[in-house]
Amino acid sequence: MRTFHIEKPDERLRAAIQDKIDNLNKPKGSLGVLEELAMQICMAQQTLSPRLSHPCHLLFGGDHGIEREGVSVSPREVTWQQMMNFTRGGGGVNMFCRQHGFRLRIIDVGVDYDLSSVGGIIDRKIARGTRNFLHEPAMSEEEFDRAIDVGCEMADQCADEGCNILCIGEMGIANTSASSIWMHLLGNIPLDECIGAGAGLDTPGILHKREILTKAVNHFKAQCSKLNVQCSKFNVQSSKFILRYFGGFEMIAAIGAMLRAAELKMLVMVDGFIMSACMLAASRLYPDVLSYAIFGHQGDESGHKLMLQLMNARPLLHLGMRLGEGTGALCAYPIVESAVRMVNEMNNFQNANITKYF
Repeated sequence: MRTFHIEKPDERLRAAIQDKIDNLNKPKGSLGVLEELAMQICMAQQTLSPRLSHPCHLLFGGDHGIEREGVSVSPREVTWQQMMNFTRGGGGVNMFCRQHGFRLRIIDVGVDYDLSSVGGIIDRKIARGTRNFLHEPAMSEEEFDRAIDVGCEMADQCADEGCNILCIGEMGIANTSASSIWMHLLGNIPLDECIGAGAGLDTPGILHKREILTKAVNHFKAQCSKLNVQCSKFNVQSSKFILRYFGGFEMIAAIGAMLRAAELKMLVMVDGFIMSACMLAASRLYPDVLSYAIFGHQGDESGHKLMLQLMNARPLLHLGMRLGEGTGALCAYPIVESAVRMVNEMNNFQNANITKYF
């Protein structure tokens, strides 16, 4: 895996940013989360006059071997069918990208279908889905590295176009299973609290999913003992092993994009349960990536609230969404715009000739 050099924002600018925010012609703190968000954006960009330019959305697609165990209500063919639907502009992600002016890239990193001739899909397929992590690692080290590189490549393409705010989404049936296990192992949270309905499992379906994932984790821990990998400790070696053992190609590519974007000092809009799991994973490898992460929403998938708490994240929205694709983060974008406009366009007390009363 390539090495990233992610810089934590220089704290010396914080006081000046706070002074500017506090002297806007409003009661101190009266714009609440917008003020916190403006501070984060100013710090990430190291400026008193932040800007948002050429927003881009990356949607990575990939299938999961664990889907064969019946852990999702949706069959795997829905992955490629939706990928093709996105090229026709018919998905939720398409609608929100159009609404908020995001350029959408659709990338196949591991869909179990030949999409190479489909216009509008970028072909970076590593394999036709991952292997079944109930029995073996989902991917090899080489495949893991290739997925990271795909994510970096896509972030670089966006940056080359002038993008400084990146949104990331996914399409991959059964990727809530991988996310739940990442949350369990990387967050030290009981597995039962990490498992939810995914795309709509009923109670027996959730119980079956729990049984399968418990078996997979137990088998994984046995493999860790044989390989002398201490996966209960947070370090790069153990985290990488967890990620490639359970992850999907679309998830690893998302991590690569997140890390490269942060390295380039781009803001990263984080979507729901799956993308939050990817950001949690990215932060286990490079903690300072969180300085550039804006969490769009808290979804309805069981465990998402707990996962956000692991990163001390404050989501901007809570609308009962669980679609994925990056849609929740896209919906939150106008709030990010408002925070930037606030710090740039509101007058201050002195220029407005208003008595400062605090």
